[in-house]
Amino acid sequence: MATTPPQSPAPGDPAPDFCLPDQDGTQVCLKDLRGRWVILYFYPRDNTPGCTLEAMEFTAAIKEFEALGATVLGMSPDTPESHRKFMADRGLLHTLLSDRGHGVLAGYGVWNEKSLLAGTFLGVERATFLIRPDGTIGAVWRKVKPRGHAAAVKAELERLR
Repeated sequence: MATTPPQSPAPGDPAPDFCLPDQDGTQVCLKDLRGRWVILYFYPRDNTPGCTLEAMEFTAAIKEFEALGATVLGMSPDTPESHRKFMADRGLLHTLLSDRGHGVLAGYGVWNEKSLLAGTFLGVERATFLIRPDGTIGAVWRKVKPRGHAAAVKAELERLR
């Protein structure tokens, strides 16, 4: 199943646009967030240890992100129903988007080949894109480690503002 790694937008590139359902089934479109900073983080699955830690760290800092003019969006291939349960179970305060068809994940270069002992499969690479108010990429983190990541994103947002 060898594949060529997908291209990922880099700082200065236009952020690939999208419209996807959130946890309530409401369409969220990136173009509607122009004029605000957007923190778009990609994660593999709801209710797994690393994904829960990352989501909870973003929620813990949500007021600070909002004060900096930023909207936080998490995205995975999970269903809106799964996202709604994840949010309720963990008290998450930011929007979660569902990319069931993997088109946006692929467009950001985070739908990649992964391997485990049993073989290879396609899955989400944990990554974050900081999108400027003009719709261009301001910063990119690939192969993210969840612990402390939200703080690193906040520090970069403060530096770029």
